[in-house]
Amino acid sequence: MVKKTRIKDIAAASGVSIAAVSRALKGQSGLAEETRQRILAIAEAQGYDFTRLRGGRIKRLLFLLHRQHNIASALPFYSHVMLGVADACRENDIAMSFQPVGPDDTLAEVVQLHQPDAVMGAGYLEPEILAELSKITLPTVLVDLWAADFPCVNPDNFYGGFIATRHLIEQGRHRVAFLGNSQGHYSIRQRVEGYQQAIFDAGLTVSSDYKIEVPPVKDIEDALVKGMEKLLALPEPPDAIFAYNDVAALVAMRECARRGVRVPQDIAIVGFDDIDAAAWAYPPLTTVAIDKRELGRDAFRLLLNDESDRNMLLPVKLVVRESSVNRA
Repeated sequence: MVKKTRIKDIAAASGVSIAAVSRALKGQSGLAEETRQRILAIAEAQGYDFTRLRGGRIKRLLFLLHRQHNIASALPFYSHVMLGVADACRENDIAMSFQPVGPDDTLAEVVQLHQPDAVMGAGYLEPEILAELSKITLPTVLVDLWAADFPCVNPDNFYGGFIATRHLIEQGRHRVAFLGNSQGHYSIRQRVEGYQQAIFDAGLTVSSDYKIEVPPVKDIEDALVKGMEKLLALPEPPDAIFAYNDVAALVAMRECARRGVRVPQDIAIVGFDDIDAAAWAYPPLTTVAIDKRELGRDAFRLLLNDESDRNMLLPVKLVVRESSVNRA
């Protein structure tokens, strides 16, 4: 079997960085012409496959997802996003590969392994990972995340948090708590801001005790249970909860059932994402719905358009079910 020539091999033979080789192969600026020609000559001599660059088309896409997005709490959401991207890749004859990443990974090595023509990062990524991502000089799009200098596609998290909280207030609830994860994640931070705006617009004053931010730990479910314990132990427990996603809302509903707290009679609950399990819950969970496949497709379209200054927002809508509606 003939070994494929990789960008890493060309960089080693040329005595330049991987980023410089990438710029030379793609005809990008930032290199002396003599250096560019030397890199191209070495690439040709080593048998590099130039067909993948023909017409500037993307042939390989690398989808990055943080390792913390485990099956229990995040893949019910991100699996649909990935399927949307995969659908678009298939329609455009683009091969898609997937790689979980974390702060201990060297992104350059991940890129060398997959040899993509473009990269898509989904969900929370540390600033260190984003800094490395900006150095690889490949077309890059972020989905469900915002960072300066990257094209980004997000659901309208602020509006989603706002309409979820407004709905609870319209049901006559006045002690509306927020149950969430670390606001280091852009999406969660936006949802909190929407929650706070709805509280402000309603003229309500809600104690900081009603805003629970669980730490970004591996066992997120255990942290959410402890968060619910704090809320239910308050002298005046909340009469409503807006949870940062459906998994957190389902944990909250389970803890209420375990303690004999009735949903929605005692506590109304609203989630976010509209994962499949939301409709199966008892009672069925009110949630903010996102077209997750379309979110992936929008990210793919933005990647092809290469408009690096764009920040697309995907509309969201409230899906009202029994977990938040007052019963007669």
